[in-house]
Amino acid sequence: MTITATPTPGKSLLSPTDHTLIMIDFQSQMAFATKSIAPELLRNNAALVANGAAGFGVSTILTTVAEKSFSGPMFSEITEAFPNQQLLDRTSMNTWEDAAVIEEINRIGKNRLVFAGLWTSVCIVGPVASAIDQGFDVYVITDACGDISEEAHERAVQRMIQLGAKPMTSLQYLLELQRDWARGETYDLTTGIARKWGGAYGLGITYAKTMFGASEGGH
Repeated sequence: MTITATPTPGKSLLSPTDHTLIMIDFQSQMAFATKSIAPELLRNNAALVANGAAGFGVSTILTTVAEKSFSGPMFSEITEAFPNQQLLDRTSMNTWEDAAVIEEINRIGKNRLVFAGLWTSVCIVGPVASAIDQGFDVYVITDACGDISEEAHERAVQRMIQLGAKPMTSLQYLLELQRDWARGETYDLTTGIARKWGGAYGLGITYAKTMFGASEGGH
């Protein structure tokens, strides 16, 4: 039987309205011991994700652990993207065991969840494993996560993939939200975020626009 192709996106691709982003424990104390990724790159990727989600209106939960007593404030790159967002502070290492977070997940009501945070092997594995057990469709932005060693991070990512989580990267997340350069209403938003936090790709956008007035897709 011949399969007929149609110009429609795959169901596993993310859109701004089909998921909730959960950003976990992007805090000073957690970052100090993170060795699997450079701190400046971690902050950059967290900013890219946060600003992308905020710009596209993605439902987002921001949660911290022991903010006042131990772990310190959440990265300003995230809180500045969500200036009016309440931070849900926890005592549990596993975000999924916190009643206030679960209440917010249920209030929002999305069956697809995207996670990013510190540390990969503890505070990301815990809620990812728990959410999958309860039937949620789970994604992890792996380069917006970090751990005390490369070994710890990589084994955690492997474990989550084995459980059924789908790995992706921060720039991939942003571009998947946009997905078509003909979407003019978010074109400047996406390229602006990429120019600021998109690394070499952002430099390329700046160069092309400055030198040639170029744009993706002939926008």
